[in-house]
Formats: sequence, C-alpha cells, structure tokens
Amino acid sequence: MKQLLYILISIVFFTVACNKNDVLDTNPNLRLNFSTDSILFDTVFTERGTVTRILKIFNYNTNSININELKLSGGNTSNFSININGLNANEAQNIRIKGNDSVYVFIRAFINPNLQETPFIVEDSLLCTFNGNKVKIPLIAYGQNAIYLKDTDITENTTFTKSKPYIVYNQLKISKNATLNIAAGARIYFHKDAKLLVHGTLTANGTLQDSIAFASDRLERIYKDEPGQWSGIHILPSSSNNIINYSCIKNAIIGVQVDSLSRNSTPKILISNTIIKNHQVAGILAYQGDITGYNNLFFNCGQYLLAAINGGRYEFYQNTFAAYNFSTARTTPAVYLADHSYNSSTAFNFNAIFKNNIIWGVLREELEISRRGNNQIFNQNFEANIIRSSGLASNTTINNNNFLNLDPTFINPREGNYKTTTNSAARSKGINLSNTSYSLELTKDIKNITRVYPSTLGCYED
Repeated sequence: MKQLLYILISIVFFTVACNKNDVLDTNPNLRLNFSTDSILFDTVFTERGTVTRILKIFNYNTNSININELKLSGGNTSNFSININGLNANEAQNIRIKGNDSVYVFIRAFINPNLQETPFIVEDSLLCTFNGNKVKIPLIAYGQNAIYLKDTDITENTTFTKSKPYIVYNQLKISKNATLNIAAGARIYFHKDAKLLVHGTLTANGTLQDSIAFASDRLERIYKDEPGQWSGIHILPSSSNNIINYSCIKNAIIGVQVDSLSRNSTPKILISNTIIKNHQVAGILAYQGDITGYNNLFFNCGQYLLAAINGGRYEFYQNTFAAYNFSTARTTPAVYLADHSYNSSTAFNFNAIFKNNIIWGVLREELEISRRGNNQIFNQNFEANIIRSSGLASNTTINNNNFLNLDPTFINPREGNYKTTTNSAARSKGINLSNTSYSLELTKDIKNITRVYPSTLGCYED
C-alpha cells in the first residue's frame, strides 16, 4: 500500500513540475523558426495532387508559444490543402508549441483544370499569427493541363502533338494496321505500371531542339531518376516499321521490349539519337528481336543496357553504352547477346553488327556473347569498339578488331555527362561507315555535330 502511495505522489509531483515548466509566453519579441521560407512544387498535372511537402515550425524558446491562427490565405478556394499534426483543415487556432518543441504542417497542391495549354503558376500562402506577429510562407505550384488516356486503343492513324502532355493510365495500345505518329516536342507520361503496347506502328520523330519524352507522370524532383515507375514500350509480333528518333525514354522497368523479327526488309524498330536511361531491368530487352540503333546513349539501368536473347538481328553504330550504377548494385554485363534463352539449350539464328561503339562500365566484363547452338547461323561482326572485358582474348573476332580495356574517360558519369575528354582513347578510332544503310545519318552525331572519320567512338563526336 505504501509503495502505491509513493508512486501516486511521484506522478503528482512530475505532473506539477511539467506544468510549471510549460509556461505560456506572450512576449511579442519571441520568434518561431520555420524549416523553409517558401514551399515550391514542381509541375503538377491538373486532376491529380502533388506529393506532400513538409513545413516544420520550431519553438527554440524556453517557454511555450501559442499560435493564435495558422491558415491558408485562400481558405476553402485555395488550390492547396494542409494537415497540421494529423488534422486536415484549411485553418487551425490555438496551436501550442512547448519550449524546444515543434509542429509539422503537411501541404499538398490540387490544381483545377483550365483552358491553358502551357504551364501556369498557382499561388497561395500560409499565414501564421502568434504573439501579435504575422509570418507569411508563400506556396507556389506550376500547373499543367494534360490529355488523359486510360486503357485507350488506337485503331486508326493518329497524331499526338506537343500542345499538351499525354498521361497514360494502365495501357495505351496501338492496334494492328494503325500508326501512332508522335510529333516533335510531344510528352508521353505514364502513370504507375502503365505501358505502351505496339501491335501496329509507332513513329516518334523528334528533333534535336524538340525531343520527345517517354517518362513517368511524377515530375517532382525526387522522382527525376527513379527507375521502375512505369512498365515501358513493348513492340509486339504484328508490329512493323517502328521509329524512335530524338527521344528520351527513362525511368521504366524495361525501356523498350522487342520480341520478334521484322516481317519485311526494314528493322522491327530503328532507334536513333535517343537517350535511354534509369530503367529498373534493362534499357532494351529483345527476344529474337530485330533492332537497329545509332547515335544513342544508354546508361544507368539495373541489369542490362541491352539484352538480346534467343537470337535475332542487331545492328548498332556509334552508340555509347555506359554501365555506371551509382545507386544500385549490378552483376550483369552492360551488353548481353545470346542465341538462346537463359534456361534453354534451344538456339536460334543470330546476327550482330557492332561498329564504333563504346561498351564500358564498372565491371570487368561489360560484354557477354553466349552461344549454345552448333547448326544455327551465328554471325558477329564487331569492329572498332571500345569494350571493357578481360575474358575476350580467346575470341579473335572481338579481340583483333576492337580496343579492349581502353578507358574512354567520360567527362562526368555521375552527372550523366558521357562526352569523352579531349585526350580520350575513344578519339579518332572510328572506322568509316559510309558503306552502311545509314551512312548519311551517321555523318552527324547525337548533337548534330559533323562526324569526321576516323571518328570519336560512341554517340558524341566531341
């Protein structure tokens, strides 16, 4: 009984002591500190909210301060919403912050659609009143109207323009015998796990000044380089004559997937002057595919920059495959080519031409060529490529015509700058490509700079 009495007395004393220290100070000279003096949101698509921004209000004073009112200037008409310590409200009164304590304010932006096609700005402010003082925290968001596509099937020839971005939910399908033309400057954004299925033809023809974007619809800076946000572009067996030129494909699970040979004399897909980056699994994944690529930059993919299995036809000229993974571990090579699938001994015809490319990265082996068939056609023509590999010495086809383990010395891989330095081993190593089907196009690099043979290897001439 005495022990219980001591416990009760201790609780009373502790409570009194706490209350004694929790003194409300109304001195107008006291100040609160704010974690930021303004809240800025990146581009927000109408009809969809932003990620949450956090504002923290600190009371570094000894005694408590009472916030008389914390509210949005716009009130119920505001494009912003706030949550104060778990309470959703556009305003709150009498928020007591003890000495050396703080409160959290969570802020989101919701932008109503309007008739504007170009990005616009919406603004409000958060007003904090305490001890006769007023503090104003500006809230700024960039809004953008968009065209929303959910489970859309394109059944006739269609053109996407650059006037408004397109937001794809679930899937966008190009039906057989239909063509989707994507104009220069168009932006195709994909919601989580969405994909582009190509049964017909995709023609995405950007320009150096007005490239085409295939990316996630999360444009906030924290998602800028986040892989795996959408599924990717899938070129299906009935598809033909696909072109992707001057585009950027980023942040998917697989950037471009191709699973069949061409049904005519042209490649299944021609990819040129394009940046393919930040994909969770692979930049390009092909199953018995038919792909031609030139002047492309591939970097920062979780497993492969290019994986081509079950044979197929592949031509790559003046591409940079830069396998630097600064945020994820990788054990697979940058470029993997095989006449079989991973767990099968069945082999298919394989034809590969690689000229004037850079295949480089952080692993000792950044190129792997795997052959299991004996009766199938297996042609490989590698010439004038820089390749990082320690295991190709026995392969005279690769070793005699290429430059093994000569560091191309990129300017700044961590910042995504894969141009080569002036004293790079890649300079003046490229063979003349005037005898290829793309000789005219290859006279310029990805930046439209004239290429002079012997050229710099990779997609950049200087």
